[in-house]
Amino acid sequence: MPNTPHFRTTALIVASALFMEQLDGTVLATALPTMAQTFHISPLYMSVALTSYLLSLAIFIPASGKIADRFGACKVFCSAIAIFTLGSILCGQAGNLPVLVIARLLQGFGGALMVPVARLILFRSVPKEEMIAAMAWFLVPALIGPVLGPPLGGAIVTYLSWRWIFYINIPIGLAGVVLALLYIKDESEPIRARFDWLGLVTSGVSLACLMFGLEMISRGVTSPYATLSLIGIGLVGGGIYLLHAKSHPAPILDIRLMRIQTFRLSVIAGSLTRITGGALPFLLPMMMQLGFGMSAAHSGLITFAGAAGSLLMKASATPILRRFGFRATLVWNGLFATGCVALCAAFRPEWPLAAIYGVLLVSGFFQSLQFTAYNTIAYADIPSQRMGDAISFYTTFQQLMLSLGICVSAAALHLSVLASGRQHAALADFTTAFLVVTAISLLASPVCARLPRNAGAAMSGHRASDTKPR
Repeated sequence: MPNTPHFRTTALIVASALFMEQLDGTVLATALPTMAQTFHISPLYMSVALTSYLLSLAIFIPASGKIADRFGACKVFCSAIAIFTLGSILCGQAGNLPVLVIARLLQGFGGALMVPVARLILFRSVPKEEMIAAMAWFLVPALIGPVLGPPLGGAIVTYLSWRWIFYINIPIGLAGVVLALLYIKDESEPIRARFDWLGLVTSGVSLACLMFGLEMISRGVTSPYATLSLIGIGLVGGGIYLLHAKSHPAPILDIRLMRIQTFRLSVIAGSLTRITGGALPFLLPMMMQLGFGMSAAHSGLITFAGAAGSLLMKASATPILRRFGFRATLVWNGLFATGCVALCAAFRPEWPLAAIYGVLLVSGFFQSLQFTAYNTIAYADIPSQRMGDAISFYTTFQQLMLSLGICVSAAALHLSVLASGRQHAALADFTTAFLVVTAISLLASPVCARLPRNAGAAMSGHRASDTKPR
């Protein structure tokens, strides 16, 4: 098989993991208010269905690269898809919120291995100068998921049952396993050190306590003492892990990667930007249903516009980055993309639907360009033998900040409701939540400004006229 078709085939197969994850997340966000009615709880409490999945990702993603190196990328990838699919079946069978949370944690364990290993397979097979195009191919099926998710989720919830939003993962998972076994070569890397079990435990405890503490704050449940205790344990656990990582030859999360400038700045700026990225799919469907009084199907038809804009961007990423470079693109596009999301705070029922569609379409376009640039520049200077560790590290913080985005937006929403004395969220409360998360993401552009002018030039092909040697 020729090299290019083989590469594209591999990229699309491993992208089935991203497709499942993105479809699952966007479909679920649309269905949350209906699921809350089934469980007889407030829709605000349903954020735990999203954060429990992201929490599981944050805990287990650090081990993904080392597990793939030890057992083979294809074996781990297929096993992860199987676990994710099993978790989907159990989610569909859930009779209450605690059972759903447990099933989502299992799904998250599968996703923790599934998505990073898919990226690892791709990054190890593509030269750096082709990486932007490779990411575009890799992300196409992943972007179709969010495009289909809102209208599909709305239709399923309105005309069938919310349980079918999980069952649709079954045929996708089976197809992904079969195609991976047929077309993907199983590769592993020599293991030079013992697996860091202590690091996995301490980092897991730290992340779990921090995320559940943030979740309690966002939902206003339990006592402040319990919440602060969890966060305190998380901080202590994180401190213990950092001390451990300094002396371990192969820590589960290698903080030494942060010495690489392009990687470090992408982690920091990308984390700030993903606050908004995590909040948007949580806030927007709920705003349309609770604030506008729309059905799940109607809200899904509107919110899919952002994902459609993301899909339209893919053909533009390579020429834009070649023309302007990573630094200028991340600084100025970041400001514009965040401003577009902030416009969602002004949405009202009297707005023409065309205007809402337009804002979401443009917002999705520029947000997608931002994330494509972050996901590429992060690995510009990573040695090939450390690629697995870098992907595990980066993806851990990526998912952690997406989860934090949900927590921050839910907390802002909850506090706004309390301050107003209302029993339920109104449009003004969603306005507050949108403005809070976008204000945080605006801080990313000054961080991106610290990138060298020629950062990632080998990937983008950009040559700044005033570039100085480093």
